[in-house]
Amino acid sequence: MMLNKNFAAAPRLLGGIALLVVALLGAGRAEAQETPLEITVAGGQFEPLPVAITPFEAGDPALAAIAEDMVGVIEADLLRSGLFRLIPRAAFIARPNDFDTVPVYADWRAINADALLTGRIDQTGDGRLLVQFRVFDTDAEEQIEGLQLLSDPADWRRVAHKVADGIYAKMTGEGPYFDSRIVFIDETGPKGDRHKRLAIMDQDGANLRYLPGAEGLVLTPRFSPRDQSVLYISYATGEPQVYLLNLDTGQREQLGAFPGMTFAPRFSPNGRQVVLSLSQDGNTDLYMMRLADRQLRRLTSNPAIDTSASFSPDGSQLVFESDRGGSQQLYIMPAGGGPAQRISFGQGHYGTPVWSPRGDTIAFTKILGGRFHIGVMRTDGADERLLSSSFLDEGPTFSPNGRVIAFFRESPGQTGRAQLMSIDITGRNLRLVETPNAASDPAWSPLRR
Repeated sequence: MMLNKNFAAAPRLLGGIALLVVALLGAGRAEAQETPLEITVAGGQFEPLPVAITPFEAGDPALAAIAEDMVGVIEADLLRSGLFRLIPRAAFIARPNDFDTVPVYADWRAINADALLTGRIDQTGDGRLLVQFRVFDTDAEEQIEGLQLLSDPADWRRVAHKVADGIYAKMTGEGPYFDSRIVFIDETGPKGDRHKRLAIMDQDGANLRYLPGAEGLVLTPRFSPRDQSVLYISYATGEPQVYLLNLDTGQREQLGAFPGMTFAPRFSPNGRQVVLSLSQDGNTDLYMMRLADRQLRRLTSNPAIDTSASFSPDGSQLVFESDRGGSQQLYIMPAGGGPAQRISFGQGHYGTPVWSPRGDTIAFTKILGGRFHIGVMRTDGADERLLSSSFLDEGPTFSPNGRVIAFFRESPGQTGRAQLMSIDITGRNLRLVETPNAASDPAWSPLRR
């Protein structure tokens, strides 16, 4: 497989909450040309893109530590993606004399750097950080990205993620995902009596905090695509019920008080509706709730168990799991209700489907041969691929650009614990996502604004 990476000539704006893009930095050439770089997988051998990142200059010695920490975050983001290889500083022949100097491209080609990142940090009169960075294509001898960003000093990590996103998007031609968060279930205590609470962290594990009022036995958190809200399941009343938590205010509310159990909630792409499962009179069906007035509408009416629905990115369809065919399989139906079409036909049982933000792929959990797998398939069920296998792999969630899947893996036995994992949709780059305690049920946020 070969991925052509097109270096666009015009720099691209990056936005973000509490971040201000103030200017585009000038290009390294008067006339930039589009030049392809390639990340290649051939014969099973993957070749990550070699990148050189120079230490960021600090306009004030007091900013030197922040400058070095920012570079560390940028490097870690790129390495975790699995698509880049960092050239060690010891191999550098030279670096620009200052941030405004055009690099000597031959010096960087000599150490096989396909791309070069330089940066500078200053502090404005009102105390904000001014971060500038440039990305150069050493072969084409031109600047391909350049931005200045203003932020509160406390947000320096977010700025670093924004810089890494700029490099990633320019090099791969894909959307960014580093400036995002993951909400999950933090687990402590013995395996048979776990204490669970909602936790949230940056996608790289930094800035972890526990969400107030959401503890005890809580499950399956889900991010809103449009605001700072999270859906989750709580057993506070003795039966599973759906709650909505505002991350900014800490306010939480139960979405209705229904007899029986409600579970498996998920937001619509516009954040105005929630699809969930409601179990009543021995039957479990899908329902749609309009958040503005809590109006509930039934979508399925089947003696089977219909659950774990996920919207297509345009909101027109739902993928869900059901045993209506005699075993647990995946189905697609219109979001407003209607006939359902089965899409999974392989051996084993399928569950927890989630639609990729790209719209072309569905991730799922599969039980086959006594093991659990995370897999992907096209929306018509074609090209099924299993990406992982273990005693228990479950609960896939896509990164905002659809390139990476996070899930949780639990080891067997009384001493076993759940851990968060991530993997590229190609099946490469399986990684542990570090958390202080056992962790399960991850849900990736959209890009932060």
